Amino acid sequence: MNESRPSIQEPLRVIVVLDDHLMSNIVGLTLNHGAYVTRGASDLAAAVRLLTEWQPHLAVIDMDLGGSRVLQEIGKRPEGGTRIPVIGLTRRGDLKTKLDAFEEGVDDIMTVPLSPEELLARVVAIARRTFGERVQLRPVLKVGDLELDILNRQVRVGSEGLHLTGIEQSLLYLLASNAGQVITRDQIMDTLWGADYVAGSNVVEQHVRSLRTKLQNGRRKPQFIVTVPGRGYRFVPHALGADQSC
Repeated sequence: MNESRPSIQEPLRVIVVLDDHLMSNIVGLTLNHGAYVTRGASDLAAAVRLLTEWQPHLAVIDMDLGGSRVLQEIGKRPEGGTRIPVIGLTRRGDLKTKLDAFEEGVDDIMTVPLSPEELLARVVAIARRTFGERVQLRPVLKVGDLELDILNRQVRVGSEGLHLTGIEQSLLYLLASNAGQVITRDQIMDTLWGADYVAGSNVVEQHVRSLRTKLQNGRRKPQFIVTVPGRGYRFVPHALGADQSC
């Protein structure tokens, strides 16, 4: 083992530099599965303040929106003689973009849209390589009346464990991490499939319907996912009463 590795005796601090608050919230909820504390920054100035005042152990940054400048700031602030590791995010999946990101200093690069389970796996792997310690995991998170089991890709409603597809898992994390907020169809499409994705006109509705059916768990009334007519969908973390369901 490399003795120069820094040691951490507290929850891992992760700075998330994204101007998309929906995506930032997904990252935050996903990293709650580990011993991580996240804080978000939507621009360079906010990122610089957090780097200086909070001294994070790891960074997740958007390479398409000022990622190079954030990397320069990170390079100025070594912690214990070691530069903090960085996972870059990009909406461009071509090889040149990825190689350029590595050249600029990222330790890993992921293409958006994100898979929560892949993001968690990469953060855990980088943390273990950097700090040489076993990073704690909480496979099951409780969100209201639901339990999210990321290892088995399940959602538990009461004692029932329900298997999710990859898209259903990503959709649930998007909605659950933005509980109470109305998420439009276009926002769901852009976040889960990307702005350039061409699909049938009802692809979002199909996946929402499939996820909602599982969450209803035999109930006649919709549970947890409320349709807001003409606007989109809203996640309610507790089982709805008959007068609240839509």
